[in-house]
Amino acid sequence: MLIQDNASLADVCARLADEDFVTVDTEFMRDKTYYARLCLVQLGGAQEAVAIDTLAPGIDLAPLLELMANPNVLKVMHAARQDLEIFWHLMDGKLPAPLVDTQIAAMILGYGEEVGYEALVTRLTKAKVDKSSRFSDWSHRPLRPNQVQYALGDVIHLREIWEKLDREMVKAGRRHWLEDEHAALFDPSLYDVDPETVWRRLKVRSRDTRFIAIVQALAAWRERVARAKDLPRQRIVRDDVLMEIAANRPTTVDALKDLPRVSLDRASAQAVADAISEALKLPASELPVLEPVKDLPRGIPAIVDLLRVLLKQVADENDISPRLIANGDDLEAVALDDQPDARVLSGWRRELFGEKALALKRGELVLGVRGRRVVVEPRQAVRA
Repeated sequence: MLIQDNASLADVCARLADEDFVTVDTEFMRDKTYYARLCLVQLGGAQEAVAIDTLAPGIDLAPLLELMANPNVLKVMHAARQDLEIFWHLMDGKLPAPLVDTQIAAMILGYGEEVGYEALVTRLTKAKVDKSSRFSDWSHRPLRPNQVQYALGDVIHLREIWEKLDREMVKAGRRHWLEDEHAALFDPSLYDVDPETVWRRLKVRSRDTRFIAIVQALAAWRERVARAKDLPRQRIVRDDVLMEIAANRPTTVDALKDLPRVSLDRASAQAVADAISEALKLPASELPVLEPVKDLPRGIPAIVDLLRVLLKQVADENDISPRLIANGDDLEAVALDDQPDARVLSGWRRELFGEKALALKRGELVLGVRGRRVVVEPRQAVRA
């Protein structure tokens, strides 16, 4: 069902407000804009699935946003990060809640890292996803019937996926793990990027803090312009060209125009030259502070390697993605310190892996091989 008028939208949102959970997905375009252009929102209830045409003339999304904020209705999404960014802007800095992300739930249950929606549909529902409209121009109107049907499939199958994953998590005693993992999705910095920190997304290999200050200034300028003009960052200045400008440090429009790959209007060129000039004037005390280069003490890399083997064994034994338990920084922190400030020594991670990691460091556990499997055993058991 395609919703294109306010009365129908209000009616369907009122009905769905009585559901225990609603599945949610979006279709959007952002290849020509900075902000995603929302084209369609799909909602799935127990008895109906609808697609809301967010580009319909005069459409008022207030009932939809009220449903997204309803604390009594669980919102279920898959790989929710980009969908949440859209709702963040629509809801004035708030997010749909309560919320679950089935991709995270699937990782908790060992379905793989960042498992795709199609893979979950095939594995859990045995249904086949229609791929014919995957690369549609969702902004073009009118929408074709097969486009709408494709979009509705994303929320129809998601209901069955969530019900099965939820049962599995309850059976495995991991439902509270999901709540812990979702906390990261509610970090405002994911959706409201500070122009002064956006340079960290670039591949800056230099340790020259003056060069990095210039990159920071140029990236911040580009970010603000992209937002103001609602254009992709790369349409303002490509990453590689930005780095070339920073390396050459032109402080005048004429010097900037001498760079063969730079094509900017005069106002933009002047803004870039001014940004570089200001960065060159910064006192040393105001230059960016870099993370120290890691130089692990002798012996620590070997301990990290042992912890990595333990991590893989624990993950295999518990049928869970290793990356969800710990990353390389976590393992290094444990190798360096018995009580580090690391996520792996709190909550369910400590119970599942952290305590074993510390016991391995203390020599209370040993790693061995039995057949083709790595096993973890108490030291006294080995001696016996």
